[in-house]
Formats: sequence, structure tokens, C-alpha cells
Amino acid sequence: MQEHTKSSTLENAIALQKYGVGQPVRRKEDDTLVRGKGRYTDDFNLPGQAYAVIVRSTHAHGIIRGINFDAAQAMPGVQGVWTGKDLDAAGYGPFTCGLPLKSRDGSPLLQTNRQPLATDKVRFVGDPVAFVVADTLAQARDAAEAVEVDIEPLPAVTDPEEAARPGAPQLYDHIPNNVALDYHYGDMDKVNAAFADAAHVTRIDIENTRVAVVSMEPRVGLASFDKKTERYTLQVPTQGVAGNRANLAKNLKVPNDKVRILTANVGGSFGMKNINYPEYMCILYAAKALGRPVKWLDERSTSFLSDSHGRAQKIHAELALDAEGHFLAAKLSGYGNLGAYITGVAPGPLSLNTGKNFSSVYRTPLMGIDIKTVLTNTTLMGAYRGAGRPEANYYMERLIDRAADEMGINRLTLRKRNFIKPNQMPFPASSGVTYDSGDFQAVFNKALEISDHENFARRKKESRKAGKLRGIAVGSYLEVTAPPSPELGKIVFDADGSVQLITGTLDYGQGHATPFAQVLCAQLGVPFESVKLVQGDSDIVHTGNGTGGSRSITASGMAIVEASKLVIEKGKRAAAHMLEASEADIEFADGSFTIAGTDRSIDIMELAKRLHDGKVPEGVPDSLDVDHTSEPVPSAFPNGCHVAEVEIDPDTGVVQIVRYSAVNDFGTVINPMLVAGQLHGGVVQGIGQALMEHIRYDESGQPITGSLMDYALPRAEDVPNMTVGDHPVPATTNPLGSKGCGEAGCAGSLSTVVNAVLDALSDYGIKHIDMPLTPERVWRAIQEAKAKAA
Repeated sequence: MQEHTKSSTLENAIALQKYGVGQPVRRKEDDTLVRGKGRYTDDFNLPGQAYAVIVRSTHAHGIIRGINFDAAQAMPGVQGVWTGKDLDAAGYGPFTCGLPLKSRDGSPLLQTNRQPLATDKVRFVGDPVAFVVADTLAQARDAAEAVEVDIEPLPAVTDPEEAARPGAPQLYDHIPNNVALDYHYGDMDKVNAAFADAAHVTRIDIENTRVAVVSMEPRVGLASFDKKTERYTLQVPTQGVAGNRANLAKNLKVPNDKVRILTANVGGSFGMKNINYPEYMCILYAAKALGRPVKWLDERSTSFLSDSHGRAQKIHAELALDAEGHFLAAKLSGYGNLGAYITGVAPGPLSLNTGKNFSSVYRTPLMGIDIKTVLTNTTLMGAYRGAGRPEANYYMERLIDRAADEMGINRLTLRKRNFIKPNQMPFPASSGVTYDSGDFQAVFNKALEISDHENFARRKKESRKAGKLRGIAVGSYLEVTAPPSPELGKIVFDADGSVQLITGTLDYGQGHATPFAQVLCAQLGVPFESVKLVQGDSDIVHTGNGTGGSRSITASGMAIVEASKLVIEKGKRAAAHMLEASEADIEFADGSFTIAGTDRSIDIMELAKRLHDGKVPEGVPDSLDVDHTSEPVPSAFPNGCHVAEVEIDPDTGVVQIVRYSAVNDFGTVINPMLVAGQLHGGVVQGIGQALMEHIRYDESGQPITGSLMDYALPRAEDVPNMTVGDHPVPATTNPLGSKGCGEAGCAGSLSTVVNAVLDALSDYGIKHIDMPLTPERVWRAIQEAKAKAA
């Protein structure tokens, strides 16, 4: 028998140090993706496939009087034209929202029950009303242009506050005043009493602007139907195949096993690709009707119409303080814009998530949330990186800066005075959640240090000499990650020496393959190069809630740790047989099973190979494979402190971010290189919303920011070099101690960038400008302040 040696044990230990938890290991997939070898959904084609093009409404609101597609049907290559009546006849179920949210009176969220194609009314520009399938994409496009849709226009409303007023245009007969959810949280008698007794109350009206997702890869789908098995297959970019399969099967009204979802590389999503969309139902219908595969690819211009948007709130925020500046209570009230339909988790970010994250890192004894989520004649709303978390932190940090100014208290001092202290952990926040860990003051202090905050006055003086305004802002944040849900941890040792790691999350840019392999290597000592991550096939990934809410490393990490323990249990039984020893004498460390007190051992990979190669007696495992689903992992609380420094040209209003620093507590950091990348990306998206991004509509509901010609995104020149630090306090609620990091950049940057600009403008007495802080808005505010002063 060939047994493991001391030298190979040492090699294993060295490999674990190189690829273990905490090491900045390069991403496994970078070589493939950087060289253009990745495979995205549009790279997949099937023999005989046809092409679909969607016919969309050009009106924001109206009654469908008729659809004439005779001319389109007769055009070359056209295989079919279908409308909502055809899909209704198929008996498909509607798109709904599964969140168990209730209004203040206890009534459930009112559903819009969206059908794949509109049949009676259109409710936003871009609403799908028909689709064409042809042999080529060009033929399908030409035929779609020939479809005539007769729509009787109705008055439209795009602002949620206006939509909720009596007499506003009604989108649905069963949803009075367009209010689908009147969300309330908190004991308002106690909250109002605290406000009445307060020495000072700060109030501010804030618009959190609507933004487009603009992922690098547009949405796309390739559908097929197997007549023999009556099974649908959809190749599509998602955030998790198991959950999306369940939703799709529900819409199709078939059992889950009659649907297969395949997801390859995904070029970004940020929440947008984690729901079912009408286009997918259309091509699945056509694939079945035609008996051939059907492909649909979105274009950037229609992505602005058809993809879910993010943010979109109008909020009145209030903070009550005592004479020394201690927080007594906080309130949010206002409106969230749902768009024309409710699907996925849309109301959650606008209401529940905003409330859960509002108190942030501060002792806020009482909190009241009153937000109406309202339907309007605009594109549907969805989760967007942070999904309520950046919004809530933005409101709190804006309130604190304003309160400090009004009370004459230093902004830093006011924050320090209200931080939750480490010795108060676990801390029951007024939001209803309990923080398990964190040292917010230490994170704050480190951020001040690495940002060289103490020398800001000198830098401001230098900017003034150059004719520029300079401002700085320091802002803390805390996120409540996605709610608990089970996760898959399946480990398969293949005969070729590779190890399949199968999880229910899905990588759409985060780089899961590397940190997940690092965790598995740390647990089992398997070679890093041998680990193959499998996430994109619902036939294999039977369980999982997908990637979202900064939950991947906590959820999948826990599943991997638990599954690894089961592998070790099986391995001890198998090793005892191989080494002819008692199972009780077998120990496991550094990837080897060893007879205690001896140098006789067998490597885990060698053991797996022998189990593949030969038969074993009854009672001995015939493989080390495990298929494990973890129990739900509690939410974690990543937090941090960001410092933004800006310069403004008062003659043009142009804002330049000249310094940016961030210190974060992400608990146990699995791979610092990937964490830094996630942080940078989130910060850039926050900068984009703060300074330039804004989806806008005219009075008739026509979008006027429908392309990258009129919707600005940050470019490299808009982004400063970032100084990043860590102050990890491991979470106590999962075995890795991790907290998640994917959305933290947005949560920290939104408030600090805006507050830094307002700090620079404070010389003019300017106290508030709503996002985006474009050069025109900043310049206009300066001119108005000058005129007022004169």
C-alpha cells in the first residue's frame, strides 16, 4: 500500500498557506475572461434556432384597441407573430412578488399580476405587447416594425408622490391611489414623544434618484423545448439557477423538473438579472410552438426600457437629538417608485430594507418608518446593488451632517458620541435586528488616519489659492445582509482527480471560484488547482437562493464548511479500512488521514482515487462525495467608514474627487484582493449615482435618458485612486466569521461623496442639492447663492 509521507504532508501544509483563507490568490477565471475566452449566453447557439424580437408600447399609458400583424406574418422568414391573447390561452401564471409584506392596516401587498404580454392596457413605454419570430434576426426586426399596435392614450404619471394623490391617473382598478404597500414600522407614539421632548430636530427632504443598471452584458435568452420529455431548457444569465428555475416553473405552471436553466459566464447583474422577465416566457412559448430553439437578445436602447431600475425614493428624513447631540429617535416618511409592475423583490428595497438599515452604526433608541410604495407609468423597479442599504445609510449620514451644522457640533464629534460600543454587543438595534459584532469607533479612527484627515485644512488652503473649492466628508455605514436562507454545499471527487464544488450561489462578476476553493482547501487540504466550481446548471444545483444581498461567502461558506465535515467523517471510515486501523484512531489534518501516534497516513486525494478504483466492504463508504444543504445562515453586518475629498471649479460646477479612503469590517476576509475589487466597484457605482446618473421621464411618461448618449456613467478619469484599509471583527453567526462585502462600496460612497460636495459648497451657505450633483446643478446652486448674498 502506498501511504502518505512526511514530505508530502509538508507540501500540503505549504500549499494551504499559499491558497488558504486570507491569501490574495488571483481569480481562477481571469485568464479565461481577460483573453476573451469566456462564454456568455449570446455565445451559445443551437441548430435550427430562430430569432425573436419584442414589439413594445410607445405610449406610457393607454388602452390596447387592436394589434394588426397580418403584414408582419407575411414577410420573408417569419415563423410566427404572437400577442398576449396567445400566451393567455397557454395558461401561464402571472409575475408576482413573493415578499410577505403588509401595509400598516395588516392587509397584504397588492399584486399587479403582470402577464408576459399586455392584453388590455399598456402601463409604461416599453411594455411588451407582441413578439415576432423569424429565421434570422434581421427578418424578425423588419417584421416587428410592421406590427401595428392601436393604443388609445391615457394620462400618465411618473412621480410616486403625485401618483398617490387623489385624482391621479390610476394604473389598476384594484389598487386605490396606486399605493400597493403602505409600509409602517415602529411605535409612533413613542417616536413622536421623543421628538416632542428633543432639544433639537433636524429635517431634510431627499430625492434618491432612479438609476439604470447598465450591466456590461445585456439580457439574453436561448429557449428550447423537448417534445418527448415535455421539458423546457433556457440558457440565460441569472444570479442563481435553482431559484430562477422554481420561479420559471411557477410561471409556466409545470413541475420544477420540467424546467432546466443553464447559466454560463454573466457580465454583471447587480440585482437586475435575478427575476423572470416576459421575454423569457415568450421565447419558451415559441420554442414549444415551433418545435425549434428560439433566441432573443436585448439591445442597449431597449435595456433602458425593459430591465428593472434601482433606487427611486422621495423621502422626508428626521433626527431628534438631546442638547448634547445624543440621538433620541429617527424617522423616515415618503414614497418609493415601483414602476408599472411589481415583480421579484421590488417593494423590499423601497420599504423594509430601507428601514432595517437606517439606524446604521449609531445608538438610535427609537425609529419610525412610513413609506408608501407606489405604482407609476415607468419601467419596473428591482434590486440594485445594495437594495435599500445604500439608501438608508445615505439618509442617516445626510441627517448627521445637517444636525452637526445646525447644532454647532463638530461632525466627527457628533458621530463618535453616538457610535454603538463594542461592549454593547450583541446590540438590539431599533430596526428590529441584533448586531452580533463590530468596533465602529476603531474603524472610524483608522479611516481618519489613512485619509490624512488632520491635514485637510492645509489642502483646502492650497485649493483656494488655485481658485477651487475643497470639501471633505467622513461617513460610516452598516448593512444588514440578505435574510437567512438555506444553501447547497455539494462536493464530488471525480475519477480524474478533480473536485467538483457545487453551490447554489452564482458568480456574475464576484469571482466565486477562487474564495470558495480557498475555503475548501482550508477545510480539506485538497489541491487548489483541482477544485472546479459548478453553479450554472439547475439539473445539478438543486437548492440555493442565488447570489444577492452580500450573502454568498456567508451562505456558501457555511455550506462548504459543513459539507467538508461530512467528507471528513466519511474519509475517516474509509481511511480506517485502507490503513487497517480503528476508525477511532484516525485523525485528519492538512489534507491527510493519519493513524494517531504514527507516521502512517493517506492523502485525501489518494483515498478518493482508491475508492473510485476498487470495491470496499459493506459499511465502508464507496466515495467521499457529499450532497449537503445547510440551514439558513443569519444576516451579517458588514460596516465601515469612508472618507471622500473633492475639489470644485466654481466657474463651471465641475466636481472632481481627488482623494478617497475606506476602512471596512468584513469580518474574516477570505481573499483581500477580491474584496478590494468588490469595494472599488461599489464605490464607483456610488460615485456614478452621486454625480451623474439619473433616469428621467417627461410629463407624458416618455423616457428622456434612454441611451448612453444621454445617461452618464462614470469613466476611469472620474474615479480617484483609493486607499483601502481593514479592521476585521469576525462575525459570530457563521463558522468562517465572514460578513460579506459586495454592496458595501455603494453604501459608503453615496453619502460621503454628496456630503463632501456640500462641505465644499458650505462657503456659499449651500446646504442641500439632490443627486446627481452634475456640473449644471452645482453651478446653478452657486449662482443662486451668490445672487441671494448680493
